Amino acid sequence: MSHITLIRHGQANTGARDEAEYDRLSELGHQQAVWLGDYLKSCGSHHPRLYSGTLTRHVETARDMDVGDAVRDERLNELEYFTLSQLLQEQHGVDIPQEREGFITHLPRVFTAWEQDELEGAPERFAAFEARVTDALREIADGSGPALVVTSGGLIAIAMRRLLDLNMSATARVALAIMNTSMHRLFPIGAHLSPVLFNAVPHLETPDRQFAQTHF
Repeated sequence: MSHITLIRHGQANTGARDEAEYDRLSELGHQQAVWLGDYLKSCGSHHPRLYSGTLTRHVETARDMDVGDAVRDERLNELEYFTLSQLLQEQHGVDIPQEREGFITHLPRVFTAWEQDELEGAPERFAAFEARVTDALREIADGSGPALVVTSGGLIAIAMRRLLDLNMSATARVALAIMNTSMHRLFPIGAHLSPVLFNAVPHLETPDRQFAQTHF
């Protein structure tokens, strides 16, 4: 079993109100990805395998990192948060926040309603999302050599949920904490992957780059 480093994509379109609008990197998002790639190359990081989801923000991040050609796998794609939020509003009267601070309470409500199958017409059931995440990471871990996986914050949070047996409230807090282009390493201990690194952004730690430590 090989270790995996999950990477959240660079900052996307923060002004978006639907899935399509969100799915592209901002100018800062491109720069974050370049800095991450430069960091990995400068420290001699050995990752012979690179994977990404098929969403534009995943593909752009992997390309800007310039550390190899990514194998694209749609199982690594993000949940449709905007779509789920719209269903929560229409079916349960929970308004979609207009300010970023509002998502601190909104995201847990979306996750909980989704997990409990309370969102009729959801594009994907929570159980199916969780299963594809688990299957994709297990398959990558069974490959030869360390791997980088460019994906999204929701998927990383669900991976942590599975590995640490987190409840949904804790899972939501994990999701909210994840920064753009942050690294999260899963290391084989015995027969299981275990988190040994969470939300690391060494490429954004210098004083002139701390402004780029973004969550949205």
